[in-house]
Amino acid sequence: MFDPTVYDNLKVAFENYLYDLDNLEGIILIINRMDRMEMSVMSREFALQFVLPEHRNVTAEISLEASLKDLAAEILELPGETPACTLRLRFYMQIMNVETQCRQIDDILRYIWKSSTTPTQTLSYVYGQEDSLYMNTIEVRFERRISEDQMEDIPELIDHVIQTLTDLNDI
Repeated sequence: MFDPTVYDNLKVAFENYLYDLDNLEGIILIINRMDRMEMSVMSREFALQFVLPEHRNVTAEISLEASLKDLAAEILELPGETPACTLRLRFYMQIMNVETQCRQIDDILRYIWKSSTTPTQTLSYVYGQEDSLYMNTIEVRFERRISEDQMEDIPELIDHVIQTLTDLNDI
């Protein structure tokens, strides 16, 4: 009989909560979904991207990852190993004024997430394009990994993501 892993249970919890916010409450609009098994390293990754229906300029992505080591330690019940996954949050938006807008983004993220980890912003642009429009990929990383013990934190985490989307759309 199949015994779901921590990764499977967290994936279902995130899916259920986010799809309810989309389909039932209309608070978000899911625009992309990824469920990948990387055969070369036997890892798994799940991600959902969504926007606010009234503000589609910024996209949020919630990504859950489990490596072969994570999955094997749980399935084989290796002593001393605690089953957990890596959670990553990314926000995607276009900006024009790098210095001003990146500073504003950093301030927003530090205020909302109060994380000891510095959020990263990675900028890219199309060479030769006349307008200086940059794609900003903003990532919030967490120092600790998550397990089923944090399932009750999912609503608060998603509230923070929605607040981040709202504030980033105001830039």
